Amino acid sequence: MKVKEVADLVGVSVRTLHHYDDIGLLVPEETTDSGYRLYSDDSLEILQQILFFRELGFPLKKIKEIINSPSFDRKEALELHHRMLLEKRSQLDTMIGTIEKTIQHIKGEIRMTNKEKFEGFDFSHNPYEQEAREQWGDEAVDKANHKVGNLSKAEQKAIPETMNAIYKKLAPLRNGLPDSVESQAAIEEWYVLLNQMGSYSLDAFRGLGQLYVDDERFTQNIDAFGEGLAKFMRDAMAVYADKNQK
Repeated sequence: MKVKEVADLVGVSVRTLHHYDDIGLLVPEETTDSGYRLYSDDSLEILQQILFFRELGFPLKKIKEIINSPSFDRKEALELHHRMLLEKRSQLDTMIGTIEKTIQHIKGEIRMTNKEKFEGFDFSHNPYEQEAREQWGDEAVDKANHKVGNLSKAEQKAIPETMNAIYKKLAPLRNGLPDSVESQAAIEEWYVLLNQMGSYSLDAFRGLGQLYVDDERFTQNIDAFGEGLAKFMRDAMAVYADKNQK
């Protein structure tokens, strides 16, 4: 199957499959002289594994390590996926029940306790934290967690709103020059905000910008404010880091 046929069958983008090939996660069975990527049934089985891991929040780097390991067993992996998805379904069922009860509560049909209003929510696991620890080390992540923990509840609540406001400020600039005065002023706000939550050197700031493009989850979230914004931020962050290096 050609890449477009696989994309249509599975429901992923051609861009995603190209990215998987570029990073060595899912290499086509062969590439023709004309440059067409061809995928076999074995390729589709590997892709299924990848997508199961992605659904469960595994980073691409970790997925590559797992499926390329000599000890990788597809059956064991499927059994793991099954257990984890059952746990996820259980949590979702609980949250659906909480929504249904809340609707009844609003209608005056039942009365919920404050504890019942939050059943099903689980903030004990940050899916990005392990990746951050692998990239920047435990000390940096622990410092960031401590820094955020010392913020007031009002300050913590304001962070997502401030992030969105900066995204919206950057979005109209994304088709211009990343080194313009306006672009650099907005990206400086981003740098200041990040350092309210953690401790980012200029090199780490530049590296984070690259991650916005390398990790499709970041790209999708950022590009929701405007297609191409992730790449623009990467370039603007690199310019900012270079200009402010002593």
